[in-house]
Amino acid sequence: MATSPYITDVTDASFDHDVIIRSRQAPVLVDFWAAWCGPCQALMPILAKLAEEYQGRFFLAKVNSDEHQGLAARFGVRGLPTVKLFKNGAEVAEFVGAQPERTIRAFLDQHVPRASDALVDAALAAENAGGSEHALAQLRSIHESDPGNDRAGIHLARLLLEQGEVDESERVLRGISARAGGDPELSALMARLEFLRLASGAPPLPALEETVKTRSGDLQARVWLAARYVLAGRYEAALEQWLAIVKADRGFGDDIGRRGLLSTFALMGGKGELVRKYRGLLALAIT
Repeated sequence: MATSPYITDVTDASFDHDVIIRSRQAPVLVDFWAAWCGPCQALMPILAKLAEEYQGRFFLAKVNSDEHQGLAARFGVRGLPTVKLFKNGAEVAEFVGAQPERTIRAFLDQHVPRASDALVDAALAAENAGGSEHALAQLRSIHESDPGNDRAGIHLARLLLEQGEVDESERVLRGISARAGGDPELSALMARLEFLRLASGAPPLPALEETVKTRSGDLQARVWLAARYVLAGRYEAALEQWLAIVKADRGFGDDIGRRGLLSTFALMGGKGELVRKYRGLLALAIT
């Protein structure tokens, strides 16, 4: 490991140069370890393997915490091993304890640029210039060659939905969701897909509005109407319908009123005055 260009032992004197300054060019993963620490010994070969595999997309800096206690104190290390990631001169993430390789890969892939990221940027630039078809073809190619690039997958799924390719978009999204379940853009796309499914085969919007007006207890019509409102960007009108379903029958459609509210919140980015208002109204309705 000592001869690797991607791995270095760091001291108090060299830390700022080897970690802080270097992290402005590429992420630096700092492993705080000690010779007596069994989990440290188990973790170190995994980190070394990944550093070699990523070929300079990140660097590994090892800190012997017994020999350099000042560094451990400086960065608040309380247990070993502690692994901290630095980017652009600052600490951005950490994990504590020995972790399996797949978990560390997922951790790295949130922060370490991929070789295909530049291709994604080019595809999005093409889209912004009006070349949606070209962007779609590029993103398909990237997704096939690098299926782990969630950013490419999310934009591919978005374009597919916009072009009505619902089944293919769903296949792409399902593959991403296992890795990036908390991503807001992914959550919004999954919500939009759900509303497209709900609205599939539903009567036209004016007919649904008339049905709900004349038969207010028709909850299925309200579900279809809410979905159509969401897809039309009429979020407050949709939220009113979901809330009416919650108030009328919590059990209808496996609690679809509450689920519809939550999915609409996700599509709206999870924040804003309307979201706050209807979160409060939902809380009142289910207590």
